[in-house]
Amino acid sequence: MSALLDSKINSSTFFLTGFPGLEQQYPWLSMPFSCIYAMVLSGNCLVLHVIWTEPSLHEPMFYFLAMLALTDLCMGLSTVHTVLGILWGLSQEISLDACIAQTFFVHGLSCMESGVLLAMAFDRFTAICNPLRYTSILTNIRIIKFGVVILVRSFLFITAPIVLLKSFHYCRPHILSHSFCLHQDLLRLACSDIRFNSFYALALVICTLFLDSVLILISYILILYSVLAIASQEERLKLLQTCVSHICAVLVFYIPIIGLTMVHRFGKHLSPVVHVLMGNIYILFPPLMNPIIYSVKTQQIRSRIQKWFTLNKN
Repeated sequence: MSALLDSKINSSTFFLTGFPGLEQQYPWLSMPFSCIYAMVLSGNCLVLHVIWTEPSLHEPMFYFLAMLALTDLCMGLSTVHTVLGILWGLSQEISLDACIAQTFFVHGLSCMESGVLLAMAFDRFTAICNPLRYTSILTNIRIIKFGVVILVRSFLFITAPIVLLKSFHYCRPHILSHSFCLHQDLLRLACSDIRFNSFYALALVICTLFLDSVLILISYILILYSVLAIASQEERLKLLQTCVSHICAVLVFYIPIIGLTMVHRFGKHLSPVVHVLMGNIYILFPPLMNPIIYSVKTQQIRSRIQKWFTLNKN
């Protein structure tokens, strides 16, 4: 009876990989990772606070920025307990249900961030290419509709393959490749028929991340075409500067995804540490960098934060 119980417990428990070969350095590694998570949570909360409390920032561009900050904040919250739990020596085990839940949020939030970046590209396209109709096109009602569509697209379409993970039989060693759960990582351990999940996941990536990136690229081609038609070089630079923050956010999001994909596809001979490091960059780099980018590059956000800190000092 005891053996049967142990078997049932083990069949629903997975082992998260930290940094292979660096176990002795976990106390030291925990310090920078703790600082990174603190910056992710505080930085995005600060951006949300500034936008919420400053009436002059209640504009379409900053509403989309608030969506981005909220997405990044949730991404940090969805992985902080497993990553720091490993580095602090608390636990490297995770139940199947908790792993599936984390998988749902990690992939859903990643898809949501891609959708928000696409919406921000549309915002910049409208502001530059059709400035006279900007406020009439991006009304508050339309922005809310954009937000609802992005949310539904991000989480509704991934529900089916994520739910199926619960019914799979995992006969291979329950050792995951990262400090958090990913859909493809669980599929690698399953002995059931995973063809639907594999094809569905590929189709979903093509229809969301790939399509979003193509549409963002097209929007910037049109923006560049419109800007080059302006005679004044000073006006060109001024308009392009309004896009710098968004371009940086797009690069910060897509470069780690491409890097992680390349490592998984062509880096099987690389050290496991490289795979784990790329996975953590994919999860942590965008939420860490986006508040910094928008605080430095967006004059309204920067001046409001400076004013806020000045008042607190006085």
